[in-house]
Amino acid sequence: MKLDSFIEAEKIAGHSVAKTCGLFEVSRSAYYERKNGVPSDRQVGDAELTKKIVAIHDESKGTYGAPRVHQTLRQRQVACGKRRVTRLMRIAGLEGRCKKRWRTTTVADPEAEAARDLIQRHFGPCDQLDRRYVGDITYINTWEGWAYLATVIDLASRKVVGWALADHMRTELVEDALSMAFANRAPEAGVVFHSDRGCQYTSKDFADLAQANGVVLSVGRKGECWDNARGESFFATIKRELIDTRAWPTRAGLTATGLRVHRGLVQHPQAALEPRLPQSGPVRSTAPQRQPSSSMIN
Repeated sequence: MKLDSFIEAEKIAGHSVAKTCGLFEVSRSAYYERKNGVPSDRQVGDAELTKKIVAIHDESKGTYGAPRVHQTLRQRQVACGKRRVTRLMRIAGLEGRCKKRWRTTTVADPEAEAARDLIQRHFGPCDQLDRRYVGDITYINTWEGWAYLATVIDLASRKVVGWALADHMRTELVEDALSMAFANRAPEAGVVFHSDRGCQYTSKDFADLAQANGVVLSVGRKGECWDNARGESFFATIKRELIDTRAWPTRAGLTATGLRVHRGLVQHPQAALEPRLPQSGPVRSTAPQRQPSSSMIN
C-alpha cells in the first residue's frame, strides 16, 4: 500500500508508528504484518483456491474457462465468487479454450465481371465426362508455414483432373490447376468451371485463361459454402484420411510422399510415381512439368 511507505518514512523520521496509524485510522498490527511479509487470511485463501482452480483446469485438459471452473467449484461445495475465480485464473495465467475467430477466406474481386451460378447445387453425375468442373482452394499447415492446394474435379466421374500446390494463393495457383486439367483431359469448348467468389477465380487473368480454352465460368453466392459442396467435401475427406493424420515438416513432403499417393489425387504403384516427383525447387505443380494422366481418382 502507498500508506505503508508513508508510515515507514514517519518511523524513520522518529515519529510514533502508533500515532501515525491512529491518525490515518489504520491497524498497526496489519501494518506490521504487511511489513514482515506475513500473508493475510485472504492471501492464504486465494493460494488454496488457486490450487483447486489449477487442478480443475488440468482435469479439463485446459478447456475450462472461468465460468465452468466456477461451476465445478460450486458442485464441489467450494464457496467463491465468479469474479474471484476470474482474477485468480488471470494471475495464474490460465484461460479456457475458445472457438477460433471467424476468418474470411473468400474475398471477391470488386472489379471482376460478375458471373452466374450455372450449377445451382446440382452436383450429381452427368452423362458426359469433362462437361462440368468444380474448383476450390484449401490450407495445409506445415512446419515451414502454410501450403495451399487447388483442385479441379470432374463432376461426372468425381475424378481430380487437375491440381496444384504452392506456398502462395496468387492467381497462378488456380491457373496451374486448371492448366493441368486441360493437359490431362483436353475438354471440348463449353465446359463449365464452377468455383466460389475468391479473388483468384474472379480475377481477369483467370478469366482470360478460361476464355482462351473455351471454359464457361460459374460462381456460387458469397458466403455460401454449400454452393461449392463437391469441392468442400473432397477437402474434408483428404484432410480426414491423410493431412490430419500426421505432421508435415516441409511443403515438399506434401508432394513427394503425401498428396501424390493419396487415393484422391493419384493411385499408382510407387515406381510409376518416381519419375514425376519434383527433385528440387519451390513447391509448385505446373501443368507443363507433368505428363497427362487419366488415373486420378477421387
